[in-house]
Amino acid sequence: MDSPVALIVTHGQPSAPDEAEASLATVASAIAAVMPGWRIGSATLAAEGRLAAAIADLGPRGLVFPMFMACGWFTGTHLPGRLRAAGGAGWHLTLPMGCNPAIQTLAIAQVQEALVQPASATDLILAAHGSGRSTAPSLIAGHVARSIQRSLGLRRAVAAFIDEAPRLADAQGFGKDALCLPYFAAEGGHVTGDIPHALQSAGFAGRILPPLGLDPRVPLLIAQTLRMQQFALFSAG
Repeated sequence: MDSPVALIVTHGQPSAPDEAEASLATVASAIAAVMPGWRIGSATLAAEGRLAAAIADLGPRGLVFPMFMACGWFTGTHLPGRLRAAGGAGWHLTLPMGCNPAIQTLAIAQVQEALVQPASATDLILAAHGSGRSTAPSLIAGHVARSIQRSLGLRRAVAAFIDEAPRLADAQGFGKDALCLPYFAAEGGHVTGDIPHALQSAGFAGRILPPLGLDPRVPLLIAQTLRMQQFALFSAG
């Protein structure tokens, strides 16, 4: 019986495709370490030819885990089209990372673990990319911010964005005990540059947490998602 296969896919960085490829390969290795018997590959869309090469290596069918933070045009239209063009028409996509309930629950845990003051005295900014073309990213980020506030009893929790209003650079009234959780899959230029610069412009005096995707629990959660999806496909077919 052939080993089950999965492919971890993300945007990547057009300005530094090799660096993003190496970072994603590290994530794939961590997932493979908790999935004995599986073959786990990785590919960024920004690295030319990498998606087709990964599919050629892994075979004509498998599971794709999109490390995207919203359920929108990229995961609903663009990525399936790229897969077909790369010879991956037989591959099935799981929910994108940011839309995965287990990942959203992890965001709650991250904020809870970062609390220094009582939750009722703590404000949170959920920093996300946003989009000028689709409401999907802001809907997901807003949902997660509200879930964190409701679950932990925070004084205030808002979603703010790099690429749409409300913008991070306009986030006012956040004191030294405030937290910012970057709702991002990796630590690229948005996390290391855009977010801190925007918050500095806004006078944000609190603490910026590591991006959600760097949490060491993420590989296991992705592995669980892949196993459940494989079981669902097997049961259906």
